[in-house]
Amino acid sequence: MKKVTLVLSDGTKFHGQSFGYDAPAAGEVVFNTAMMGYPESLTDPSYAGQILTFTFPLIGNYGVPPFTIENNGLPTFMESDHIYPSAIVVSDYCANYSHWNAVESLGDWLRREKVPGITGIDTRQLTKVLREQGVMMGKIIFDDEPDNIPEANYEGVNFVDQVSCKEVIRYNEGAGKKVVLVDCGVKANIIRSLIKRGVEVIRVPWNYDYTDMDFDGLFLANGPGDPDTCQDAVDIIRKQMSMSNKPICGICMGNQLLGKAAGATIYKLKYGHRSHNQPVRLVGTEQCYITSQNHGYAVDATTLGEDWKELFVNMNDGSNEGICHKSNPWFTCQFHPEACSGSVDTMFMFDKFVETLK
Repeated sequence: MKKVTLVLSDGTKFHGQSFGYDAPAAGEVVFNTAMMGYPESLTDPSYAGQILTFTFPLIGNYGVPPFTIENNGLPTFMESDHIYPSAIVVSDYCANYSHWNAVESLGDWLRREKVPGITGIDTRQLTKVLREQGVMMGKIIFDDEPDNIPEANYEGVNFVDQVSCKEVIRYNEGAGKKVVLVDCGVKANIIRSLIKRGVEVIRVPWNYDYTDMDFDGLFLANGPGDPDTCQDAVDIIRKQMSMSNKPICGICMGNQLLGKAAGATIYKLKYGHRSHNQPVRLVGTEQCYITSQNHGYAVDATTLGEDWKELFVNMNDGSNEGICHKSNPWFTCQFHPEACSGSVDTMFMFDKFVETLK
């Protein structure tokens, strides 16, 4: 394996070996503390533009499942059609995988999709640096190609536009209620969770004006990057809310976009929430849920309009985890109820949304 170096924007260097595609890469370096689920994480569009560090020391031991498509058009074992992070960083890569459903190794998958991977790095120390200094840009440089240095930007880049669908896609046509899903980088299991509840899903691009369409509810999906780059989506949400009180539900980026439409401002978290174990409390109760999350920005709940209130809060840092309107059926969550792999304690969010459809 070729020797490579991860160089952070503050000059910190970590030396390791390449086990993926042998090419330099750049992106925002983030970490995920989940113990499993790397096929799902790697195919999550919310990681676009990022170098993903797995804190769990052993990665690759159960290989990679086959890429198969269900009758509904969704991938069976993945969250999208390809890998989205710019590169991945692990402590100990396991090339000899063992799992009944595996068809290839993680390294083979990375090479096939031309995504770099580094192993042999002290991910514990790297994570400590990111926690203390905050997420920062990084570059993966091959030691035998010191002049081949990539460049990348994250701040201000509209990654949602890069990962969103480009045309309208329909699922479960002719079923019950119709739900317009705004695709900001939607995970397959969000669509699957809606289909399982007997609704027709109309997936539209992030900046598509759906306000004249025939539908019963609006669903705002997850996505990568800074929601402040998605003003077109916010303007269309505001237009929809001014025309109708049809139900609206949002997840992750959807929470932030509805928050902006409600007058709130967005701020960047120091190192984000990327894990399967974030504790979230339902406001006004002592109910606490363990949630799966993947986001680097949050809604400043103190800036919400007077007709809005917080629905969930994070028990670790007090950041917003969801909002709701005081009278209309408009509500969101910052976490992922549909997480796969991950906790599914909050799948009731989908039930609540479908129940509000008239």
